[in-house]
Amino acid sequence: STTTGSSTTAAPSATETWANGVCSSITTWQAAVASAASSVTTDPSTTGLQTAAADAKSATEALASDLEGLGKPDTPEGQQAKDALDQLSADLRKDSSTIESTVQAASGVSGVLSAVSTVTGTLATMGTQVTTTLADIQGLDAKGELKSAFAQASSCSKLTGGA
Repeated sequence: STTTGSSTTAAPSATETWANGVCSSITTWQAAVASAASSVTTDPSTTGLQTAAADAKSATEALASDLEGLGKPDTPEGQQAKDALDQLSADLRKDSSTIESTVQAASGVSGVLSAVSTVTGTLATMGTQVTTTLADIQGLDAKGELKSAFAQASSCSKLTGGA
């Protein structure tokens, strides 16, 4: 039997599908972390801090789990890309723990304000770690397979600036 018609569009490569998974997970995480950061600045109280910490922790656990579940892309540098994501997951989990312990230790008005500063600073650091890791992964391969996969993956356009 022959296939005709709509199958002319090339299916995304496995590497592009992998990049899409990475970016989709990161985009979801970024939205949750931005929401947590916003909530702690609009409600700089013990409750606001606890909510932000819980939200950041659950978003980070989901991201780390998603990234670990993606495995490695099918490129010569696939293992390095996976290692970079595993390291990112470990770093983000550590940051999440820092937020959690900071919030648990916060008491009194000055303690809460100090904790808000630490929490928002740590959330910003987490965002930088994600951006840096994405750039590092795209720069891993000599043939540009990972960079093109990120460029072609629809969920990556917001993260990579389309480049």
